[in-house]
Amino acid sequence: MTADRLRPGDRVALRGPADILASLDAAGSLAGVPFMPEMLRHYGSIFTVAKRVEKICDTICPVASRRMVDTVFLEDLRCDGAGHGGCQAACRIYWKEAWLIRMAPGAPPPPPDAAALAALARVAAANAQRADRPDHFRCQATEAQRATSPLPVWDARQYVREVSAGNVTWGRMLRLLLLRILPWELRRLLRRPAGMLPPVRRLPGAPKPAPLGLQPGEWVEVRSPIEIARTLDRRNTNRGLYFSAPEMATECGKRFRVRRRVSRIIEESSGRMLTFNNDCIELEGPVCTGDRSFGRWFCAREIYPYWREAWLRRVAAPADEAEAAGASATRDVEMAVTPN
Repeated sequence: MTADRLRPGDRVALRGPADILASLDAAGSLAGVPFMPEMLRHYGSIFTVAKRVEKICDTICPVASRRMVDTVFLEDLRCDGAGHGGCQAACRIYWKEAWLIRMAPGAPPPPPDAAALAALARVAAANAQRADRPDHFRCQATEAQRATSPLPVWDARQYVREVSAGNVTWGRMLRLLLLRILPWELRRLLRRPAGMLPPVRRLPGAPKPAPLGLQPGEWVEVRSPIEIARTLDRRNTNRGLYFSAPEMATECGKRFRVRRRVSRIIEESSGRMLTFNNDCIELEGPVCTGDRSFGRWFCAREIYPYWREAWLRRVAAPADEAEAAGASATRDVEMAVTPN
């Protein structure tokens, strides 16, 4: 890796909009990665490089790893969907290195030229939909296959790159290679997958948990593997929503706060907007780490898994949070009744 490549911990800001415009092709992309309208609001700020994007997981069948180059993640910046019909997938944003400038300590971010910024916004907005189907969207997730190349799981260079890029320590790499990647991939080749839910007897007409109507800020506990398995069909789905056991079963018994209810996301394979007719919950904290992802190890996309309410149970807030909420409410009442 050359010395001028960005590394985790580097401080950066967006280059001038004229420079970014000059890097884009007719589809508003650089090397297949679109510059999206949601990225414009990050002008005027300085960010820290979280990871180099050396590889990503492709969630379009067949699920596998793909090679990406000259790209980084900045902190936990995620797409808010404002330029793509309110999509709630909350994908991490890919930043091409050509769109960023390394910042010296204490230096302020360069102010963007207003005219060039407006021109960049027009280009980004014009390419947020597919030209052949205006009712379908284009984003970094839908274009990921065109921005990457196939990466076989047994290509050892990908694991060396993760270490040399500063994304993964040698200790974590060796631990996962010896304890998980090699044995799990061999089991998969032998059609004896690891990390699955326990087998259960699914009785016809078995009672189903009542809808919880969970709202953002409430606390829940993830049900046990056996309880979850009883809600799934033979494809490991509940009303079409897949339970990814290797990643999600590790959260069983843990407590999290509800981040939000998800009702619409863009389908990566087609760009069409999907609307969820059933409950779909996003929790604060759990993301796919790439440590238990068959065929796509060390992916840094950190995708939020989706949860059915049937996989969760409502619990009381932790004592420290309840005390903080009570103290805040008391202060609000005191301020409301205290005369000026």
